[in-house]
Amino acid sequence: MRLLVITYYWPPSGGAGVQRTLKFVKHLPSFGVACTVITVDPEQGAYPVLDASLAAEVPAAVRVIRTGTSEPFGSYKKLTGRRQIPYGGFANESQTSFQQRFFKFVRGNVFIPDPRRGWNAHVLRACAELFAAGETFDAVLTSSPPHSTQLIGLELKKRYGLRWLADMRDPWTDIYYAKALNQTAPARWLDAWYERQVLEQADEVLVTSPDTKRLFLGKSAKLTDAKFHVLPNGYDESDFREPSAPPTDALLITHTGTISEIYHIELFLAACGECCRRHPDVNLRLRFVGQVSRGVQTLVEDHELSARTEFIAFVPHEASVGYLLRSTVLLMAIPDVDHNFGILPGKVFEYLAANKPIICVGPVGSDADTLLEECGAGHAFAYVAYGDMLDYLEAQVAAWRLNPNLDLPALNHSRYSRRALTEKLARLIQRA
Repeated sequence: MRLLVITYYWPPSGGAGVQRTLKFVKHLPSFGVACTVITVDPEQGAYPVLDASLAAEVPAAVRVIRTGTSEPFGSYKKLTGRRQIPYGGFANESQTSFQQRFFKFVRGNVFIPDPRRGWNAHVLRACAELFAAGETFDAVLTSSPPHSTQLIGLELKKRYGLRWLADMRDPWTDIYYAKALNQTAPARWLDAWYERQVLEQADEVLVTSPDTKRLFLGKSAKLTDAKFHVLPNGYDESDFREPSAPPTDALLITHTGTISEIYHIELFLAACGECCRRHPDVNLRLRFVGQVSRGVQTLVEDHELSARTEFIAFVPHEASVGYLLRSTVLLMAIPDVDHNFGILPGKVFEYLAANKPIICVGPVGSDADTLLEECGAGHAFAYVAYGDMLDYLEAQVAAWRLNPNLDLPALNHSRYSRRALTEKLARLIQRA
């Protein structure tokens, strides 16, 4: 089988967005699926973070075609004097200045569904050249965000009748920052119309959590349950070759990835501070690996945890996994936003693969909470559950005094390996 994969995020892009498609492409050849990837030229693309080390995971037999793009981010950086591009609906930008409010309004009302739509014409030309040269494909997979990439799949379906799998890593019009874009009624209508067109016309829709599936199913009466397939993110067994090595001189709680005020870990930090006061003989420490907002750093200071906390900037993926393995307990937080019951971040599966106790701050009964309970790795604590979080920390302290290695027995998570999930995807591709 020959699969055409269209994804904006691809090495040397880093961060969570690139992992899913990269791992699918890495494992698909072993299930009889040959991949051709079309992505953006990294010299022209707009990546929030870079991780060149991921290029080593692309199989030699995979053909990668890189195209130009036409996006507003270069102009944005020149006009604002900023080095970093905005992401997550300008979630990494100040929302107070007139300039930022203006650019956010333009983003929400001019660039629909998103500013990377300028890439689409370049991809469609590249596809036309492939087909003109006699190339054939059994299916096309489009991965988003950016959700404008799904409009490429929509057009390829119309022009060439290709069987189309739309891989939707996140919600679209219900994404957590949608309200912050201040869209006008016509802009909201157009965005929702694009979303419905994609969901109705795609042959298969892949989603990462059951709640996201329920969200998309409600978008049109024409949609059927059979079209949707929950293929969560996962972990790659090859990333966990190193042995677990928790410290013996500290109870070290690690968080990896981006975290900001909307994750509401203030009461968890308060519980950590109280636990330290109650147990001064235990060296409880915190480590954040990745982007941490100034607001969260201030919360750490407010709860007198600065001397116990280490902040480490973005690191390559392999190094991030190493930090997990050199931890005692892992912290995960779900942002306190609309539709967060379906948020199932990719890192939760790597947390599971590390076999550490997991503290999740987020909605009880969510897909993430259900997953942790199912695998026996932990459970979610409501944002306001200070007492429960403190009790849990004290239980970990008591266990740590007996044995500083709190690693869990082999968890029931093998079905979430990237290879096992890719096998399911291969069956979907091959059932045409």
